[in-house]
Amino acid sequence: MRTRTFAVCLLLVLTIVSFTSITSTQGVGEGEWITNYKVEDSNGQLMQEVNFETGESRTVKSIFPGAELAVTFTVNIDLTSPNTILNLRTSLPKSLTEDVYWKQVSEGYELLNYNPNDARVQFYQVKGSLVMTLYGRIPPNAIQKPIEQVVVTLYGPAGETLDNIKVTVVNAEMDEYYGILSQKEDKLQSLKNSGAAPGYIELYENVVTEAKAQAELGNVDSAIGMLNTLSVSNEPVASYVEGLFFPAVGILIAVSAVLAFMFIRGRGKMQYVLLVIEDQIKDLEGLTLRASKVDRSMSSSLETVKDRLKSIVGM
Repeated sequence: MRTRTFAVCLLLVLTIVSFTSITSTQGVGEGEWITNYKVEDSNGQLMQEVNFETGESRTVKSIFPGAELAVTFTVNIDLTSPNTILNLRTSLPKSLTEDVYWKQVSEGYELLNYNPNDARVQFYQVKGSLVMTLYGRIPPNAIQKPIEQVVVTLYGPAGETLDNIKVTVVNAEMDEYYGILSQKEDKLQSLKNSGAAPGYIELYENVVTEAKAQAELGNVDSAIGMLNTLSVSNEPVASYVEGLFFPAVGILIAVSAVLAFMFIRGRGKMQYVLLVIEDQIKDLEGLTLRASKVDRSMSSSLETVKDRLKSIVGM
């Protein structure tokens, strides 16, 4: 009896393991079937390139709403299943610069009833590599946050998603934000490597973190303003200078919180918000005066924030 029970349990375990192996092999996710891709604009200039096999990825240009794209990618088929039909689809609007959706780059891989003007391409699952180029256009919709746009999806015979290609779409303001953020993050690492004052590094990190939070809320203009206040020409190293920067953290975060509140709540409780901003302006005036004795660049940045807040309250 024990032997029979053990055999049943063993069979059950092997079945589960086999099922898990199959589902992991046929799982959904970038790189499972589509092993590499590159995105170019209508002029043939590289925008993004990803290779899942080597782990290499680079972004050369940002992708904006309305952008014309040419996406060249490789579908790698490991096993032949002669009766299985796979298909590629795109939901992108048709390109305004190309008269087809698809162009087959690889030679010798047979497609099924191929029509380059159709948004779908079908083919039998035959071992090998299929290289295709998709021509399409990002919808020209106004966006407040970065969005993940699916440009190509590979479907299985039952309509299940096997793999896809997604690109991040931003507007011009977000593109500016990401450029500044990259600079500030590089600078932060440089500060840590050079042994700048711990208090200043903590301030820097707090402001970068808060700027990211504002960008996530869609308040990109506020995020850019916060990052720009970090343009300091000489990083502090003495402990007495650190004391100057800790009030700056509180004020910058308070300012961003007020701007976020206004962004989310619109005109609600506006009188209270204006009073809070006026208090922040007074604090900024004192901080700007002290900052001018240490670093003119920071003083100028704080002055810009102060003037911006004054314009909000009409002072």
